[in-house]
Amino acid sequence: MLRVLFVGDIVGKQGRKALSKHLPFLTDKYNYDLLIINGENSAHGKGITKKIYDYFIDLGVDCITMGNHTFSKDNVFSFIDDAQKLIRPANLEPENYGKSAHIVEIKGKKIGIYNVCGNIFMENTTKTPFEALEKLLEKYPCDIKIVDLHAEATSEKYAFMQYFKKEVQMIVGTHTHIQTADEAIFDNCAFICDVGMTGPYDSVLGRDTDEVLTSMIDKIKTKYTISTKEAIFSAVVVDIDLSDLKAINIERIQIRP
Repeated sequence: MLRVLFVGDIVGKQGRKALSKHLPFLTDKYNYDLLIINGENSAHGKGITKKIYDYFIDLGVDCITMGNHTFSKDNVFSFIDDAQKLIRPANLEPENYGKSAHIVEIKGKKIGIYNVCGNIFMENTTKTPFEALEKLLEKYPCDIKIVDLHAEATSEKYAFMQYFKKEVQMIVGTHTHIQTADEAIFDNCAFICDVGMTGPYDSVLGRDTDEVLTSMIDKIKTKYTISTKEAIFSAVVVDIDLSDLKAINIERIQIRP
């Protein structure tokens, strides 16, 4: 059996602290084989830096997926091509930086981790997530396939799952920062519409509440300030049978402050 721990969108400093705080307990409890996190909000709520990338690798993270904020920090261009464990959505502009698949071998099986963006309510996408993943699967064939679909619309996420459920073993939605209670096995595939965030709990999706209310109610332009409140931790654990290459279990994890 292969056991995968996927941690939802790490938001800012509080999210990074929560990851570091809870990993030792989760490592002992689940004894997972592969640790994947979404890091697209890890640097002050938007993007990632080289320092934060190195911090995650030092914690034992095997792969970092990204999303629509991949290129929010200018210095990402200076290290993304050399960051072996960092992947960005294949259908997000600009397409000529970084990679969108990370391949590892565990227990004699070739495992591919893939990253694509949804189209609905998203900007700067170049093609559909369906076309993007099909191209990745053709270019990087593997025994076990794990997908981070960074998307807004639940309908798009479910349609994507229905299309690929017999071909891949794990599809997890990210981006909305709200964990959904719909984890299930469909044919070969473990699925959840959104893993949720690992970031400030008493907030507006990780952002400072007063700032967001000022923006929405008073129509005043504000900065993008991340809340300093204690973080919620959101993740899923998925078990994949190595004999028939099918997902057999998915479990939600949510640790509130």
